[in-house]
Amino acid sequence: MGKEREKSASEEAEGENRDREARQQGATKDGQSGSKEQDLSKGDALIVVDAQNDFFPGGSLEVPGAREVIPVLNHYLRSFHALSLPIYATRDWHPAHHCSFKEQGGPWPVHCVAGTRGAEFHPEIHLPPSVVVISTATTEEKEAYSGFEGTDLHDRLQAAGVRRLFIGGLATEYCVFNTVRDGCILGYEVRVIKDAIRAVNVKPGDGRKTLEEMIRLGAEMI
Repeated sequence: MGKEREKSASEEAEGENRDREARQQGATKDGQSGSKEQDLSKGDALIVVDAQNDFFPGGSLEVPGAREVIPVLNHYLRSFHALSLPIYATRDWHPAHHCSFKEQGGPWPVHCVAGTRGAEFHPEIHLPPSVVVISTATTEEKEAYSGFEGTDLHDRLQAAGVRRLFIGGLATEYCVFNTVRDGCILGYEVRVIKDAIRAVNVKPGDGRKTLEEMIRLGAEMI
C-alpha cells in the first residue's frame, strides 16, 4: 500500500510537471510572454495598432510578415482581458478621398476606407467585447499616424488610470512608431512588443532604424 501511494504521488508530480511544460510551450507557440509580461498590474493598458485587413495578405497595403503578429497579439489580448486590464485598438478610418492616397497626391494606395472590409479588424485578431476602438485620420485633408493624434486616446487612458502602455501592431515605422513616440512624450512608460510588430520597409532598414529610435525615445523592447 505504501509503495502504491508513493508511486501515485510520483506519477502526480510527473503529471504536474508535464502540464507545466505544456503551458510554457503553449505560451511560446501563441506568442512568448516572457518575464516582462508576468508583472502586469493595474495601470497597464494594451494598444493594438491598426490590425486591419488592408495591412494583411490580400489587402491593398500589405505589410510583409503581417500574419506573424497575430498569435503574439492574441496572447497579449488574452492576458490583458483575463486581468480585466484595458485594451485599445486603433484603426485607420479614412474617407474615400483621403489626402494620403496616391490619387490625391499622397504616398499610399487606397486603404482602410471607413466602412469597407479593408478597414475591418483582421478576423483572426481576437479583440474582446470590452475593447475601446480609436479611429484615426478620419478627415480628408489630414493624415495621422499616431493613435493619439486628433483622438481622445490620452483622455481615456488618463481616466482609466493608465501609466504603462504595451504596444504592438502595424506598421513599425509609421503608426506604431508615432503612437510609441507620443506615448513617451505624454509621460507613459512604453513597452513595445517586438514580436508583435512588422515594418513596411519602403527603404531597406527602415524598420531596424525605427526600433533604435523608439529605444532612444525611452521605449523598452520586450
